[in-house]
Amino acid sequence: MKVLLVSGIWPPDPGGPASHAPALASFLDDREHSVAVVTTADRSPQAESFPVFWVSRRLPPGVRHIAAVLEVARRAPWSDVVYATSMVRRAALGASLARRPLVVKLVSDEVFERQQREGRFSGTLDEFQRLGGARVRFLRWSRNRALRKAQHVLCPSAYLREVALGWGLDPARLSVLSNPAPDVSALPSREELREELGLEGPTLAFAGRLGPQKSLEVALEAVAGLPDVTLVIAGDGPDREALERRARELGVDGRARFLGSVPRERVLRLFRAADGSLLTSSWENLPHTVLEALAVGSPVIATAVGGVPEVIRDGENGLLVPARDPRALADAIRRFFADDALRARLSAAAPGSIEGLTEDAVFARIEEQLERAVRS
Repeated sequence: MKVLLVSGIWPPDPGGPASHAPALASFLDDREHSVAVVTTADRSPQAESFPVFWVSRRLPPGVRHIAAVLEVARRAPWSDVVYATSMVRRAALGASLARRPLVVKLVSDEVFERQQREGRFSGTLDEFQRLGGARVRFLRWSRNRALRKAQHVLCPSAYLREVALGWGLDPARLSVLSNPAPDVSALPSREELREELGLEGPTLAFAGRLGPQKSLEVALEAVAGLPDVTLVIAGDGPDREALERRARELGVDGRARFLGSVPRERVLRLFRAADGSLLTSSWENLPHTVLEALAVGSPVIATAVGGVPEVIRDGENGLLVPARDPRALADAIRRFFADDALRARLSAAAPGSIEGLTEDAVFARIEEQLERAVRS
């Protein structure tokens, strides 16, 4: 099978899709399928065992979008099927021009994300579903038209599937497939990694894109009232400068360590070294970092939003708190570090709570959907 994989981001970009796409491409390549990738990038991506074609992000937005469609249309005739993890409308149009079947991994609402990027909306994904207006209606129409071209749409959470069903998509073409957990068997011990990373005392870790969705200012406010707790932040994004400034204002700049963008392997090492991981998002689908943290035995203190409660069970493998509530978050962190037995129990339960969600198992399901699309 020949697969053209379309992803808007690619390493060294931060974020789940930037780890999912290359991991899946390598899996398919190892299974003796032929793989090629179309992505966008600031500079030429690193060489892989398969070709990675890219469109420059330095192009003006409209030109960049057209260039991405043309790149997909140029590469798709070689393939048997197109798999898109983002840039769904561009992938759908390119695949349609090349008359190739399309399978989509739906990770969010692209219309919602666009409105947020442009500063037109600052609420949650659920709140956005009730928003009207001619421009939003047109963008939703084009999104739905693209998704209806897909042979199948995979959603990482039941939450997002319910959202997508509200768009009028065919339930028979919409299924839930969780993000995979990484293989962490080769990681050193927690003690070795704490020494390697210079971690001392109670430590929490966050990894992800530093944007409005993650609401990291809530984490900084919570940590400000917990003088013994250090927060290590791996990732970059549009909010980094504002967050660093806020950390200084709160007097926690010495305990909030911003590492910038780091490779996935280092994120896993950070999660294992920390006592727990933190997710303060105001809205979510099901982030890869939750599964990565659980895989290494790091309990997750998270906001109970989107698909997160489908994996994080309060008091079993983590703690759940309301969104946008620094006091509730601080109380949960305080409880986590004050109760050694609780912390040990959550940590011990974390890896087993995602048993069966290995990359091989999840990617094999995607492989099956791709083969089904080729046969249809």
